[in-house]
Amino acid sequence: MTIAVASPTARPSTLEQIWFTRCPVPTASGIAYKLGWLAEEFAADGLPVSTLQDARQLGHHHYDHELPGLFREGGNIPALVARAAGAPSRLIGLTWIEEWQTILVRPDSGIRSAADLKGKRLALPAWSDSRGGSIARGMSLHGYKGALALAGLGFDDVTLVEVALLDQAVARTPEEGLQRLWSGLDHLVRGEVDAVYVKGASAADAARRLGLVVGIDLDRVAGPRYRINNGTPRPITVHQSLLDEHFDLVVRFLAQTLRAAEWASDNRDALHSILQLETRAGSEGVAEAYRDDFHTTLAPDLSEQRLEYLGIQKDFLNLHGFLERDFDIAGWVDPRPLQAAHELLAVRRRNF
Repeated sequence: MTIAVASPTARPSTLEQIWFTRCPVPTASGIAYKLGWLAEEFAADGLPVSTLQDARQLGHHHYDHELPGLFREGGNIPALVARAAGAPSRLIGLTWIEEWQTILVRPDSGIRSAADLKGKRLALPAWSDSRGGSIARGMSLHGYKGALALAGLGFDDVTLVEVALLDQAVARTPEEGLQRLWSGLDHLVRGEVDAVYVKGASAADAARRLGLVVGIDLDRVAGPRYRINNGTPRPITVHQSLLDEHFDLVVRFLAQTLRAAEWASDNRDALHSILQLETRAGSEGVAEAYRDDFHTTLAPDLSEQRLEYLGIQKDFLNLHGFLERDFDIAGWVDPRPLQAAHELLAVRRRNF
């Protein structure tokens, strides 16, 4: 196998460490890390593999993508916002993982379908201190849009009630901190709003804790186009310099994520235990949020459909003020590393 390596105009910079970051959701990179495969892959190179989640002083790079040795597999809102602001990132893979996108309501609300949202008050998290950090707002807006569209409704048919962001720093545990991401839940319990968009295992745990129920299960009633959001599709991105100067490392990293995705498809029970750590949720929350055959779909690709869906998300965010400027998705993509990773994995299988 031949791996095409970009020819830099200057001597490659020395890479002392590989960083990666992921959101608290199922990701192939997170699984490869937990299984020890990423550490094994780069041990002979003398390159330790660390996560931004363990290095608080570097946590802002999850959003700005200015750390050259960083692999990011996370929500698309920060990635799209950073690229629109000029970050030198490149898109090298996309995943689509169903993760319990729902509209929560009170048990006595009478809201059981999208049509029932007409005239109702929907909680909208306030802007954060940055566009890229306003993830809860972006997710809620697009989640509501998808739900309303199922009944031919739009934002003019409901009242969006802006709610203050909860201070996650006062959370007593990491699990509670994630549950506090959904700032409208307390307002829903108090009757100040009628519905809240949520997703993921921590939200499922929070709903149980607060006595809230699912009014609309978007994963069950809506097609993929109605469920485009922060994590659907979810991008894998790297700094341009990492591709230019250390292309082979990018390929090897992706090869381990592909290997982890294959492992997950055959090891659901073991994966369930890993996801409790990755999502910071309990066993019930993980089981409720990640259903059916989700464990068979963790591998990244750059299919035309996923790129189209990412373009829809980008246009939505641009329309609603999340992006500094518009940009071309096609010009962001570099398909070479993922193609080479598939080839590398095939060669390794033949040799072993």
